[in-house]
Amino acid sequence: MQLYSYFRSSAAFRVRIALNLKGLSYEYLGVHLLKDGGQQLAESYRALNPSALVPTLVDGDAVIGQSLAIMEYLDETHPQPALLPADPVGRARVRAIAQTIACDTHPLNNLRVLKYLKRDLQVSEEAKNDWYRHWVKLGLESVEAMLAHSSSTGRYCHGDTPTLADLCLVPQVYNARRFDCDLSALPTITRIDAACRELPAFDLAAPEKQPDAE
Repeated sequence: MQLYSYFRSSAAFRVRIALNLKGLSYEYLGVHLLKDGGQQLAESYRALNPSALVPTLVDGDAVIGQSLAIMEYLDETHPQPALLPADPVGRARVRAIAQTIACDTHPLNNLRVLKYLKRDLQVSEEAKNDWYRHWVKLGLESVEAMLAHSSSTGRYCHGDTPTLADLCLVPQVYNARRFDCDLSALPTITRIDAACRELPAFDLAAPEKQPDAE
């Protein structure tokens, strides 16, 4: 397998955790989102992934973009350890948490959005950071409520083994800390994040431990 990744990409971070949890070896191919005007915009990379985003997973003839699709592909092709619960209600809950982060929260704070705010809309650095913190706060508050009010929450987001939800949560919390977001009102999230980061699969996937880290 080959993973086209950028060390600070939350989406790529999720996939790295999934690969580590499943014990799958892969070749790390760095795509720098800032150098050379953004290496993801090069024609050669666009030919691989027309959305010009990371990550992209190549597995034989399969070329897959979108982190959630990649993680579910890995779960279907390498079922153990499972990233989704066995029961339909549990799977729906885990997907709902994951998508609240990956679909509702993270896209508003993606690098290309932040660049557009600065470059095209000419907002100040302070206003850009306020934008980031506002949407992260709303998104994580929703996740906190989903976790704190459910008996299905255990050591991790769903029970006592990591799931797709945790793989999305930890990178979002990592970036929230990077931008000095206030996490004091999110005790369930911070507890689960700490439990996840004790696991080697999460620790080894951290941005600072990647080959292209700066």
